[in-house]
Amino acid sequence: MSTPQKATFAGGCFWCMVKPFDQYEGIHKVVSGYTGGHVENPTYEQVKKGMTGHQEAVEITFNPHLFSYDKLLEIYWQQVDPTDDEGQFQDRGQSYRASIFYHTEEQRIKAEKSKEALAQSGRYKKPLVTPIVPAGSFYEAEDFHQDFYRKSPDEYEQDRAQSGRDDFINKHWQFKE
Repeated sequence: MSTPQKATFAGGCFWCMVKPFDQYEGIHKVVSGYTGGHVENPTYEQVKKGMTGHQEAVEITFNPHLFSYDKLLEIYWQQVDPTDDEGQFQDRGQSYRASIFYHTEEQRIKAEKSKEALAQSGRYKKPLVTPIVPAGSFYEAEDFHQDFYRKSPDEYEQDRAQSGRDDFINKHWQFKE
């Protein structure tokens, strides 16, 4: 049996970053939280107001033999606008910026390679600005925010629809035959 690993990604509102990862064998859990800041145990209100330097993020615990980090990166890039360093979709500000937080040197190398491959693909007209930085302390968000798409499916779908995320994803990632 393989030792579980962690992957941490920021991609705007963490509500929209759980479901894309939470549906596969080999993913043990996906936790909404805060990382990258300078305040211990920040609250949602502090982070949202930009008082802590944190970003909303998800921490994924996964079995790398059942679900690879490369596959996590593939899913991640399909959830964000990697050309926007001012936030994601309707959510603006530093706390909503997209970032990859690596836990090991192997993750850093894989993340850098995946970003370079995406940049070379021609999928985006603007340069990719998503930073790849070392993971630090991760603070779980309040219970209300955990598994939000399951607990409040109507509000989740409404928020996601009005965010512009799905339109962006469909525009850039539609698969042509």
